[in-house]
Amino acid sequence: MILATGLAALCLAALHLEVRLLAPALDAPRSPWLSAAGGAAAAYVFVHIFPGLCDGQEALRRTGWAFVAVLDRHVFLVALLGLLVFYGLERAALAARGGRQNPPVGAGSRGAGVFWLHLVSFGLYNFLIGYLLVNRVHPGPVSLLTYFAAMALHMAAGDYGLRRHFTDDYRRLGRKVLAGAVLAGWAVGAAFRVHEAVLAVLFAFLAGGVVMNTMKDEIPLDGSGNFPAFALGATGYAVLLLLV
Repeated sequence: MILATGLAALCLAALHLEVRLLAPALDAPRSPWLSAAGGAAAAYVFVHIFPGLCDGQEALRRTGWAFVAVLDRHVFLVALLGLLVFYGLERAALAARGGRQNPPVGAGSRGAGVFWLHLVSFGLYNFLIGYLLVNRVHPGPVSLLTYFAAMALHMAAGDYGLRRHFTDDYRRLGRKVLAGAVLAGWAVGAAFRVHEAVLAVLFAFLAGGVVMNTMKDEIPLDGSGNFPAFALGATGYAVLLLLV
């Protein structure tokens, strides 16, 4: 299984490095591929991750940790935290560009600090994705395949958003850092496994991040989304998850 997860990590890293080859398809007006990827990622969160968080909730309660007793729905609060963190990052990027949603191609963000904030945050996000390739709440080859496919689609769409925000900086440095973060996360995951309760918290934060980034990049409300493609992607991937 280590070899399989390692291959998956290499594929995700390569996707970051070479996703620019998909740019013509993703940049097309009302791109159906971008919307379909968003649908698949959303389906993975709502059909697979969120139900799994219920098991994680029970795992946390069994620990007897003092801070767990303070909050009743702490796993779902962590998911909310993930959503809020990435929403804050998006607002910071928009503010640095003077509020422009779609700057001209090649125009990077006016704030270098915002780029580095995004790079560090999404680097940790990718590190977590790489770590969870090895240590998932539900182990097994089928779980690995569905997780890998959902994260690959999600990363392709996420690259689109980062490239739109930070065109030159992302092409020169960002994509390499994010590719390395996936591999680093996998390496740490292969060497160390955390308590199942901590694993549930990590998955919860990832779920919140996926929901926010899907809303932001893959189902925008500015008229550029493609609802039929999004619905088809969500329905198709949901059916696949239910069948496996």
